[in-house]
Amino acid sequence: MSASRSPSYGFPHSIVDRTSQAKKGQPMELIGDVTHIDGDLVTVNLGVPVTVNMDTLRLVTPYVLPKRKTPLVDKPT
Repeated sequence: MSASRSPSYGFPHSIVDRTSQAKKGQPMELIGDVTHIDGDLVTVNLGVPVTVNMDTLRLVTPYVLPKRKTPLVDKPT
């Protein structure tokens, strides 16, 4: 039997876009948690701590699902 080499559930994989080329000075969106603020410098955790100028960051609030007013369970009859 041969083992499957295709990505499946529970196994990390990535898709690389070879058509786009990164250029110096090009804006890039990275998502991480702010861990430290020191004046105009902000440290963001991207797996490793990265320190950048505060004016290069954009604060985004996480999406919170709306609360359910009625339960999904039927009332007993």
